[in-house]
Amino acid sequence: MTLRKHTASVSHSEATIAELRADREFAIEYLKSALEELDDPNFRAVGLLALRDVAEAYGGLGMVAREAGISREALYRALSPTGNPTLKTLLAVLHAVGLRLSVAPAEAAAVRG
Repeated sequence: MTLRKHTASVSHSEATIAELRADREFAIEYLKSALEELDDPNFRAVGLLALRDVAEAYGGLGMVAREAGISREALYRALSPTGNPTLKTLLAVLHAVGLRLSVAPAEAAAVRG
């Protein structure tokens, strides 16, 4: 019987965080796209987990929690798939990673006269 050696692999999460850290413009577009999912309760976790990935890439959750003025445990809960962060928490996390919240028109918005 021959034993095969397997090379070490990197988890999907680790690879995503490394890519976000390496390319700030990619991180911004990744987060913009994911945060659009916050509108749909069925896909809200996508936006929260993307914000968590960006927080990991730009300082780690411990540093981001300190900068945001909340406990690390509270940040983990807020940015979990079932999290429900306050606007204050979202703004503090974005600020801690050097980003800000902005508004764009919805694609399907009706023009009001």
